[in-house]
Amino acid sequence: MTFIEILLIGIGLSMDCFAVSVGFGTLKKLVWKDLLRMALFFGFFQGMMTFVGWWVGDSLKQIIESVDHWIAFSLLSFIGIRMIMESFKHEEERTSVDIRKVSILLSISVATSIDALMTGVSFGFINVDIVKSVILISSVTFIVTLAGGKLGEKATFIPARRAEMIGGVVLILIGTKILFEHLGIL
Repeated sequence: MTFIEILLIGIGLSMDCFAVSVGFGTLKKLVWKDLLRMALFFGFFQGMMTFVGWWVGDSLKQIIESVDHWIAFSLLSFIGIRMIMESFKHEEERTSVDIRKVSILLSISVATSIDALMTGVSFGFINVDIVKSVILISSVTFIVTLAGGKLGEKATFIPARRAEMIGGVVLILIGTKILFEHLGIL
C-alpha cells in the first residue's frame, strides 16, 4: 500500500475525530491544553486500534488468504457506509458532555477509533508496513483533531458532517481499489 493510500485512509479515519473536535470547539470552552490532550488521545487510540486490528488480521491471514481482498473490501466499505450514515445523525449529544473529563475523553477516543480497529484487521490481509501506517494515521488524526477544534472555535457553523461523509466515501473507494487490484481489474 502506498504512502498516499495510507494518508487517505488516515484522513478518512480521522473524520470522526474532526467532527467531535469541531463540536467541542464550538463550545469555546476549550483551552490549548484541553485541545492538545484531546488530539493526543484521539491520535494514540487511532494508531493503537489500527495496530491491534492488524495483529488480529495478520494472525488470521494464513487461514483466509484466498478471500483476504474480499474481507478488506467488505470491512473498508462497511466502515465507509457507517461513516456516511453517521454523518446524517444529529449532533446535540456531542455538546452535552465535558471533554475535559478523562473518563469522557477515553470513551470518545475508543468510540471514534473502532473504525481504525476494523481497518487494521483489513491491513492484516494485505501488504502494509504497519509501523509507518500507525505513525501516519496517528499523526494525521492528531493534526485533524487540532484543526477541527480551532475551526470550531472560529465559526458558528462548520459542516463537520460533510467531512465525515467524505471520509466514508474515501474508505469505500480504497476498499474497491484493493478488491480490483487483487481481481486483476486494475
